[in-house]
Amino acid sequence: MAIQEKEGSGKVLLKDKHADYIASFEKNKESFEFYATEHFRMSGVYWGLTAMHLLGRLDVMDKDTILAWVLSCQREDGGFGGSERHDSHLLYTLSAVQILALYGALDRVNTDRILSYVSSLQQEDGSFAGDSWGEVDTRFSYCALSCCSLLGDLQAVNVPQAVSYIVSCHNIDGGFGCTAGNESHAGQVFCCVAALHIAGALDRLDRDLTCWWLCERQTKSGGLNGRPEKLQDVCYSWWCLTALSILDRLHWIDRDALSSFILQCQDEERGGISDRPDDMVDVFHTFFGIAGLSLLGLCDLEPIDPTYALPVDIVQTLVQKE
Repeated sequence: MAIQEKEGSGKVLLKDKHADYIASFEKNKESFEFYATEHFRMSGVYWGLTAMHLLGRLDVMDKDTILAWVLSCQREDGGFGGSERHDSHLLYTLSAVQILALYGALDRVNTDRILSYVSSLQQEDGSFAGDSWGEVDTRFSYCALSCCSLLGDLQAVNVPQAVSYIVSCHNIDGGFGCTAGNESHAGQVFCCVAALHIAGALDRLDRDLTCWWLCERQTKSGGLNGRPEKLQDVCYSWWCLTALSILDRLHWIDRDALSSFILQCQDEERGGISDRPDDMVDVFHTFFGIAGLSLLGLCDLEPIDPTYALPVDIVQTLVQKE
């Protein structure tokens, strides 16, 4: 059979197999993966559900069971933990809000409690700690602003101070670090650009400089890396493309080469997508691979919003953007 005709040869997205892989992941509660991912399961559920929505298969999932589990992870301080036995954290609070948004169930929670938790983590310099232990990272700035925006009250936090801190983490190469003075990383670029977009502060950026740094992440394989001289990885199809999309420079990368790289990372037998061809698949890379293809407008997927990491139709019902 000619390679062009072979399903899964890097030419076709194996939608049904990916949906089956995601749907079966949470059912195998005796697996090593299930126990090993307990501490960040809330985000894993968000990745899986959003991928299923993009694939047009969200109805396969047990909505009532999922929502009951999400609500069971809310702590007394208003935030959400990664699972039932874990303390609240901004990362998992955003994932919980995103899951509730996917299902149109934000009315199931007291939004004021969540907003109070988020605002309590803002520091004097405008940054955000991830939890009560005090670690600061620009990821948490994004989580905070995204949560507040999705819950309809961006002013629950000090937005000008948040913007000032994010801008202080902007490096001379155009990228952003996790804190001021740290090395630029594609994941942080997404967080900072998306947060500035939510705050209406994209004018604080040199768009071309930031996007040039992002475009230089494309390797000869077609895949993108997160930092100079690092290996390509499917997940950066999201972290890089989102910022390029927000800044209207998505056409600056070779989309055919990138889409070919993503499709080569599929497991043709089990379903799922890995970081690089022939590696083990996981839900994280499956979501970000599918999301990257959605951003590129390929494979007949539902469109995803690059700022909120949620399907466009969901965002349109919740957020008024410029």
